[in-house]
Amino acid sequence: MTSKINNISNLLSKESSPYLLQHANNPVHWHAWNADTLLLARQSNKPILLSIGYSACHWCHVMADESFEDKETADVMNQLFINIKVDKEERPDLDKIYQNAHSLLTERPGGWPLTVFLTADTQMPIFAGTYFPKQAKHGLPAFTSILHNISDIWLSRKSDIEQQSNALQSSYQHMYEASKPVDTDFNYAVIDIARNQVEKQFDQINGGFSGAPKFPHPSIIEFAIKHWCHTRKNLQADPRILHCALYTLEKMADGGIFDHLGGGFCRYSTDELWMIPHFEKMLYDNGPLLSLYSQAWKINSDRLFFDAATETANWVIREMQSTEGGYYSAQDADSEGHEGKFFVWSQQEINSTLGNASKNNEITSEAIDLFKKRFGLNLSENFEGLWHLHGYESETKLASKHNINKQELHHQLQQIRQILFQQREHRDHPDTDRKILCAWNGLMIHGMAVAGRLLEKPGYIASASRAAYYLKNHCWKNNQLFANVKDGKATLNAYVDDYAFLIYGLLELLQSQWDNELYSWTLQLADKLLSDFEDTSYGGFYFTSHSHEDLIQRLKSFSDDAIPAGNALAALALNRLGYLCGKPDYINAAKNCLKSAWTSISQAPISHCALLNALSEYLTPPNILIIRSPLIDQSNNHNDNENSWQHLTKQYYLPDTLIYTIPNEQTPHPSLADKAAGENNTAIAYPCNGFLCQKPIETLTELKTYLENNSYRVLE
Repeated sequence: MTSKINNISNLLSKESSPYLLQHANNPVHWHAWNADTLLLARQSNKPILLSIGYSACHWCHVMADESFEDKETADVMNQLFINIKVDKEERPDLDKIYQNAHSLLTERPGGWPLTVFLTADTQMPIFAGTYFPKQAKHGLPAFTSILHNISDIWLSRKSDIEQQSNALQSSYQHMYEASKPVDTDFNYAVIDIARNQVEKQFDQINGGFSGAPKFPHPSIIEFAIKHWCHTRKNLQADPRILHCALYTLEKMADGGIFDHLGGGFCRYSTDELWMIPHFEKMLYDNGPLLSLYSQAWKINSDRLFFDAATETANWVIREMQSTEGGYYSAQDADSEGHEGKFFVWSQQEINSTLGNASKNNEITSEAIDLFKKRFGLNLSENFEGLWHLHGYESETKLASKHNINKQELHHQLQQIRQILFQQREHRDHPDTDRKILCAWNGLMIHGMAVAGRLLEKPGYIASASRAAYYLKNHCWKNNQLFANVKDGKATLNAYVDDYAFLIYGLLELLQSQWDNELYSWTLQLADKLLSDFEDTSYGGFYFTSHSHEDLIQRLKSFSDDAIPAGNALAALALNRLGYLCGKPDYINAAKNCLKSAWTSISQAPISHCALLNALSEYLTPPNILIIRSPLIDQSNNHNDNENSWQHLTKQYYLPDTLIYTIPNEQTPHPSLADKAAGENNTAIAYPCNGFLCQKPIETLTELKTYLENNSYRVLE
């Protein structure tokens, strides 16, 4: 068999990935990862240079500008290697495998761009790194020196390469054997250990859980909030762990990692103050953060949290949701060739724009002065001679210090931010990666549904529903889920994250707005998750399906990274769904997943916060309240809506209770057929815990008592 392609041109123009298309005009003879390319490498006996990145990655752009667009460097690459470019968002399997290899070979964490040299025949790693400069600097060798050295190793040290490959394969097998289920009695001890680790790593001055660079770590924040709820339920409230979560959210919402004009959070902060971010905005960060800020608002009614949530949701709907309903992946850090240029301000532009704002009769000169103090515009510039908005003083402190009504000051500062936003809109915007990833959409569906319910914003629930139906119509074909859509075409088979995150999001959306069709689809997805991904020997779920192409490693990972572990959300969602639909198989799969993960959890509890949330819900199953009530005309019957049972449930923070309101006019799925509507079309609610159900609730007064007994707020 002969490869249908040759190594004499750049073939990326045939691809749909925005990241690959960014490199379609490089002089490098780039190929996509596919069977023909791998065959070409074997036939030519050239090692593979694998470069993995993503469209919004700043350092990917830097390496491209320095090396991949340089003719001399490209000539060396083309002469010595088969060059493969991979979008890590489309092929997270390859990214995870070779990031893992990088960590094993270098004993350091990886990153992007990921640069790995592979054997021509087995695709085993020879050498791995991340960014390499064109010229030697910062202790890094020149990229062309690396190229020549690796080529020499390939030609002269085959036995060393084979020995290293064998050692890596032994490591991979050892990793898998570590997932052998442990015969243990689950308990809260490991959760308590993680709680102590979270508090120990907590930055008491700036919030967060590390020094610079500083990442949001939404799984840790979620764990801290859930743990506080658990302790409060047991009448032993743990205010310190709640402080770790809320203070981190406060410092992030005040910091430059948050876009104070357009909404949304950047990927991470380059400093410990949350001041200067890497400016790319990722869907996978903003979905979980949207949920967390909505919960934080419901817990303590801090206006900062409400604004962060609503402005993030509004940004997503305005800039990140396609007209068909799916959510886009990311926005770039760079515009006009410079990182952050879209976001920062010169002294001249700030003074001119705020000077125009002073002509607005509703905005006082004092408010403009306080705006400058709020965001440091009265201080020295904080980003390469320019200003990036960062909260130095809170609105509350400014209002108190200057004896101004807090609500009035908030209103005026909002108006000033809107004026700056409109001015910024005239700039060249960063590129948006318009591919639609199923897994990340699942996280945003979850975030939008939580925000819509807790903030009482029906438009957010409608946005989540549109996204869900987009995925159902475009990513679900012939009982098979696809991972991504670009230009209306689904191309890649789904990974475990796609199934797990989508089920997780749909279960949340169903709490906000019941939909029989989406519920039935959720059950189909769960069945497919078990049949195609479950490790029936050791428990848990592989990252790739049983029919996926053979790669050097079949991953089954349990720890969180920038996003929660797929196994964690699979266990959490299956446990919830099992109790909702009455299917023990789902609950057993969740239990087996936790058993398989137990060794990994025990070694580093804080790295498994999402799985610990799943463990907590396995140990103490959530309450499930199914309400049957008449449909309410949202537009014409305000009083009836105010008195509706579903409206009443939205007034409470109920982290341990799943509430599903099924209209009396709908015939529920057979798994819920015993939850009948009340007599004469009246409302009724069925409270259950695990598989044990109590007496139905038949009056609003009884419902209010139930909700108050299960609600958690700081002031309650």
